Amino acid sequence: MKIVVLGAGAIGTLYGAWLSAANDVTLVARQEHVDRIASDGVRITGLEDATYPVKAITRVRAIERDTVVLLTTKVTGSEAAIRPIVDLVAADTTIVCLQNGLHSENIVAGLIGNRCLVVRGITHFGAIFAAPGVVALKASGHTLLAPSARSRDIAQTLTAGRLDGRVCDTMKEEIWRKLIFNCVVNPLTAMTRMEVGWISDERLNPLKRLIIDECLQVARRDGITLDVDFLQLVNDTFRPSRNLSSMHQDLLNGKRTEIDYLNGAVVELGRKYGIGCPANESLTRMVKALEQQM
Repeated sequence: MKIVVLGAGAIGTLYGAWLSAANDVTLVARQEHVDRIASDGVRITGLEDATYPVKAITRVRAIERDTVVLLTTKVTGSEAAIRPIVDLVAADTTIVCLQNGLHSENIVAGLIGNRCLVVRGITHFGAIFAAPGVVALKASGHTLLAPSARSRDIAQTLTAGRLDGRVCDTMKEEIWRKLIFNCVVNPLTAMTRMEVGWISDERLNPLKRLIIDECLQVARRDGITLDVDFLQLVNDTFRPSRNLSSMHQDLLNGKRTEIDYLNGAVVELGRKYGIGCPANESLTRMVKALEQQM
């Protein structure tokens, strides 16, 4: 399969490296990252220690037939990444939005129109951008794809590349499920500069419960009922993690976060449905205040 990874940070570089073993992969990334990959390949550390020779460029000048574009930027970078390729895609191109947040694929679809297929994806892998050319794999998982004409083939390719691709018929439910995790883990660990595993501290349970309950109320009005003890699930799932959340990494690197597409999205949707979300709104305001100090 011909694959272009657009916005190859930590997750995109991991996906590109593993997929390159059996596919024609090109990473699109910043100059320093591209230069190091060109000279030394992609090095994966953490849960494995391996180096992969992968093609890397800073700009897409052409897209071959039947190419799958994995969009792995933060949602805040979607427009800047997609706009330069709008006139390069064709009907046989597929863009997979492997991103966080509610309706992040709508940004891409709004730019692309009917030029090509746009598919929403979710990754459950965790990785840190350690240095140009180096990514630390911190958590293995799986990859979900919304149903489409090409999703099954793409999922099979992901599975062959150790990325456990699955076509998910309940994608909206899974988007909400990951959104709730992110609304708890990302802002709290980012503001406190703590590892993800810290979120399992039971002294945080009252605050986590407030965040979760607001999310669940909005989700129900949005047509999704999740009969899960999210508090226990958050504590059990993330307790062993030594990873840094993506929002934590953004603040450390002086980058804009995805808060508007996580807690902020819950607040906005809550307003639409007449549901107040004071805990999520407070977190959104605090993270934005930290962004302004960058």
